[in-house]
Amino acid sequence: MHIVLVEPEIPGNTGNIARLCAATQSELHLVKPLGFSVEDKYLKRAGLDYWNLVTIHYHDSIEEVLEKYAGHNFYFNTTKAHKRHSDVAYQADDMLVFGKETAGLPESLLAKYPENCVRIPMLNDARSLNLSNSVAVAVYEALRQQNYINLR
Repeated sequence: MHIVLVEPEIPGNTGNIARLCAATQSELHLVKPLGFSVEDKYLKRAGLDYWNLVTIHYHDSIEEVLEKYAGHNFYFNTTKAHKRHSDVAYQADDMLVFGKETAGLPESLLAKYPENCVRIPMLNDARSLNLSNSVAVAVYEALRQQNYINLR
């Protein structure tokens, strides 16, 4: 799997997601601008000693990611979608895209790919889940559908 974080803002979330990527052999894509330095101590602490197990790609824009990985399926995770994340049939090389903590993904991106937008079900009164929790829910659903390929 590929996890794409568009302009992440909180180093602890990105560190937790990097650790998740290490544990699931998912590749991490970070789209600039980042809201922190990659040398941030909170980022490093959240990722523990898993950094050597993570493949990280840096991109200047989401458009760059879309172009570079044009042959892949993209799923845009947003609270604004009608389709649930579990309604998708995931493939091993899919791109799971998440927006920044304070604003989510850009409306223009969601409008361009409405059929590829998915949401994690939650109560109407709940605004959203924590980014690292959302990524974990989405990744493990995708891996469950693939019978946890390459995982013990």
